Amino acid sequence: MGLFLRGLFLLSLIYFSTGAEVFTVDVKATKGLLESGYTYLDVRTVEEYNKGHVDGEKIFNIPYMFNTPEGRVKNPNFLKEVSGVCKEEDKLLVGCQSGVRSLYATADLLSAGFKDVSNVGGGYLAWTENVFPVKIEKKERDEL
Repeated sequence: MGLFLRGLFLLSLIYFSTGAEVFTVDVKATKGLLESGYTYLDVRTVEEYNKGHVDGEKIFNIPYMFNTPEGRVKNPNFLKEVSGVCKEEDKLLVGCQSGVRSLYATADLLSAGFKDVSNVGGGYLAWTENVFPVKIEKKERDEL
């Protein structure tokens, strides 16, 4: 019950601080939406993304947060970077590792004027638990 209340508090905090209502879709719905032309925005770090990510036609990796020696910090260029590859009218599904960063990113995108943005509940962990297609980026080889 405590986890549920914390989640509810987090959702209400995001809703009331941004004024944007965030919709969350599960990974099964996400899979169908991707097949119908939605864009998947993976907001995990580049390192997380390269280890494995949702496989699909329109997938972009724009980190919402960066790892630093002091901890995670928000990407100050997140909205600008998303605007560089997506239009406000695009149908976006925003995912991360478990669904927390993507919740914040979705709220920011809605507040910035993006119209059709949904959070992917459970994120990449739920995607892999359902044995949906993933892609692993090949490591770049050092040139001698």
